[in-house]
Amino acid sequence: MNRLAGVTSPYLLQHADNPVDWWPWSTEAFEEAKRRDVPVLLSVGYSACHWCHVMAHESFEDEATAALMNEKFVNVKVDREERPDVDAVYMEAVQAATGQGGWPMTVFLTPDAEPFYFGTYFPPEPRHGMPSFPQVLDGVHRAWTDRRGEVAEVAGKIVRDLGERQLTHNADEKPGEDELAQALLGLTRDYDATRGGFGGAPKFPPSMAVEFLLRHYARTGAEGALQMAADTCERMARGGIYDQLGGGFARYSVDREWIVPHFEKMLYDNALLCRAYAHLWRATGSDLARRVALETADFMVRELRTNEGGFASALDADSEDPATGAHVEGAYYVWTPAQLREVLGEADAELAVECYGVTAEGTFEEGASVLQLPRREGPDADSDRLASIRERLLVARAERPAPGRDDKVVAAWNGLAIAALAEVGAYFDRPDLIAAAVGAGDLLVRLHMDARARLARTSKDGQVGANAGVLEDYADVAEGFLVLASVTGEGVWLEFAGFLLDHVLGQFVEAESGALFDTAADAEQLIRRPQDPTDNAAPSGWTAAAGALLSYAAQTGAEPHRTAAERALGIVKALGPRVPRFIGHGLAVAEAALDGPREVAVVGEVLGDLHRTALLGTAPGVVVAAGPPDSGELPLLAGRGLVAGRPAAYVCRGFVCDAPTTDPAELAAKLSG
Repeated sequence: MNRLAGVTSPYLLQHADNPVDWWPWSTEAFEEAKRRDVPVLLSVGYSACHWCHVMAHESFEDEATAALMNEKFVNVKVDREERPDVDAVYMEAVQAATGQGGWPMTVFLTPDAEPFYFGTYFPPEPRHGMPSFPQVLDGVHRAWTDRRGEVAEVAGKIVRDLGERQLTHNADEKPGEDELAQALLGLTRDYDATRGGFGGAPKFPPSMAVEFLLRHYARTGAEGALQMAADTCERMARGGIYDQLGGGFARYSVDREWIVPHFEKMLYDNALLCRAYAHLWRATGSDLARRVALETADFMVRELRTNEGGFASALDADSEDPATGAHVEGAYYVWTPAQLREVLGEADAELAVECYGVTAEGTFEEGASVLQLPRREGPDADSDRLASIRERLLVARAERPAPGRDDKVVAAWNGLAIAALAEVGAYFDRPDLIAAAVGAGDLLVRLHMDARARLARTSKDGQVGANAGVLEDYADVAEGFLVLASVTGEGVWLEFAGFLLDHVLGQFVEAESGALFDTAADAEQLIRRPQDPTDNAAPSGWTAAAGALLSYAAQTGAEPHRTAAERALGIVKALGPRVPRFIGHGLAVAEAALDGPREVAVVGEVLGDLHRTALLGTAPGVVVAAGPPDSGELPLLAGRGLVAGRPAAYVCRGFVCDAPTTDPAELAAKLSG
């Protein structure tokens, strides 16, 4: 066992038995590099990363390669999901130097943590024009030994260049109608009208862009925006990226048609998509959207919920192939015609082949196919038969060796899951999903929040991790708590959200410019303080914070929070028209700011007809409070009572309030966007 034994990260624990003398990211590791006068080899990955596993097997488990690493370097292993700040800083350097990035990320640093040589995956022998990993190790060692001055010059220049990078941000200019219209035009240009989604292969689920399109449609009535959102969601739901048997989405599609996924399933993808499909159903009544939202919610609860009530980070892409014993990507999910016949018999296998797009040659590898749902509607007479087929295939699949699970609970991603499950539970009368959301919220408060309401980034098996929360943790958890307050009527969740957002104002916002940083002012100082307003796989911390601040201000009337949200949106004015695909969440928040957002107080009931109608309102970013008359729990309820003894809804927007209504149909009309 090396120094990774006893850490909370499942990814680091996967390397605890390596012959490499790994260190976790720590001051002690860099002090050791100074003492030995050797560079630091920084290796960054995550547990569900296929090529991380490949490089580990080929190189980090190899005694000769490990001996070379141990002799010439201090080796530091980082889980990018536990330390997104470390990952962001060095990924920026890798992308600036090479024009591309990815994981595993391999960076060589001076003992002062300054990067001077970069890469991602390196093979064990020269391949496809790439040097072998031992060649890289030897070359870096020789450069450090023989050309130290040149290495120092390169490292210094990289750090200076990173420090000189500036964001275009004007806090005094909020995005308006023009910028949002230009963003829609930009998305239209990038839209794949044949296959749905944006751009080419690989193709990622555009969750944040879908939310913007739905909100833009609700506010403006732009049919093209709704069509892009609906068609993209349908193509994904019918493709191989969606698990047609067990529900839930894989990370991305390697092709443009959504057929072959990269098979890992991430909590953040499924939380975001669960909510997006629920919102699509809310806007259109689509049966497909309803089914996918519920199946994805059930997948998260069934396969990702931990014993402590939180949600695990991911399921691996790889699993054991029963036929060979080897760990193979997608082995758990794909089927051959012969395997279908073995489970279903000839007649039902023939129907399954047609229904799920299985071919003799296969759509994946080794003659296997990823299950899809290519036809829009099956014959009515087949519905019971198809349900039976799906159930039998699911039972048979459960007997295969399952993919590994990363049991690490990440605060931000649990915040996203809380918001999704609470909303879906309210929309579809599923109190069990609301209860699951509340359970995850309880865990975050009990374990991840300290006495000063500061957040820890991760926990595992009820043990809190050592790493401090970053901006996305505070923003996404606050968003989850705000949704819980709206759904349950319990003011304590609004109070907790306020604690977290006060930390955002105090620790993450630059007072002069209104810009936000990804790490707190008192966090560990890296070679650069990370700051990225663009979405990646999940909303950027910057725009997620803007959204939570805006909703909290609408719930409470807190002017500092409203001002901070509006100042943060200056970056959306700058980037929205230029790169709308990469700032979709910011565009969605801007839609809410333009619409108000509208505020609804439902007096006299929780999860009754009026309350549910309010939650189903499509007006962008509408906030809802529900509870007894003149309740002290939620500020929007203060001073408001029943109307003629009946539950009533009060709708306000921009300091102007409508007359209260007791009629759900009238309320729905007020909130239809």
